[in-house]
Amino acid sequence: MEILRLPALSDNYIFLLCDRDSQTAAVVDPATAKPVLAALDRLNVKLVAIFNTHHHSDHVGGNRELLKHFPEAVVYGGSEDKGRIPGQQQYLREGDRVQFAGRIADVFFVPGHTRAHIAYYFPPNQPGQPGELFCGDTLFAGGCGRLFEGTPAQMVTSLTKLRTLPDNTQVWCAHEYTLKNLKFALTVDPENPDLQQRYQQVQKSRQNDEATVPSLLATEKQTNPFLRWESPTIQAAMGSKDPVQTFGRLRGKKDMF
Repeated sequence: MEILRLPALSDNYIFLLCDRDSQTAAVVDPATAKPVLAALDRLNVKLVAIFNTHHHSDHVGGNRELLKHFPEAVVYGGSEDKGRIPGQQQYLREGDRVQFAGRIADVFFVPGHTRAHIAYYFPPNQPGQPGELFCGDTLFAGGCGRLFEGTPAQMVTSLTKLRTLPDNTQVWCAHEYTLKNLKFALTVDPENPDLQQRYQQVQKSRQNDEATVPSLLATEKQTNPFLRWESPTIQAAMGSKDPVQTFGRLRGKKDMF
């Protein structure tokens, strides 16, 4: 399974999954159809699946146009998003699985950003290879999504699920927010040497217009404050030792950053 990262809108990423052997493709969160159609044409592959993580327009905006060109493509999304994702045919719940290119992805129910958000995790297909996590707007490189429809408690539960995946999991999040996320992270975890080093690396990458997605889950565990609500440093900065309260205050602080 080959993964192509397609920039879209101002800071979105669309992910095109390609199986060259069968000349088929699946797309994750098509914000708009144009770059997807161009890539499909260039690669000479047929779209067979649309994997949506949640209903926001910058994740499903290309669904209808893609279905005009590939009416047999199957549209997947969370069961709680019924009626909110254009063309949705499959309604997924925690523990469900989807298949593409001979690989099977586990579906995680990860509410918080929205009440219906899901994530797709493809475990490694060979020893030593990374797994692939498509997490939409739940987990970002250096951050996490805003709580539009969910609660801090829900998001802590959701991020805990993702945090328990193997360290070498590649995190394919849907936005290029990393530099700003790390600037904020340094305000609450300023003495973290891993974070300081990552910030310098990301600065250079963005100056060269290089993408910072995917990231490694191991790096997120070391540097992303939204996976580190148990850190004494972050708890002290938030004035609480309670995980949910620490996370909630952290998210509120980020909202104002």
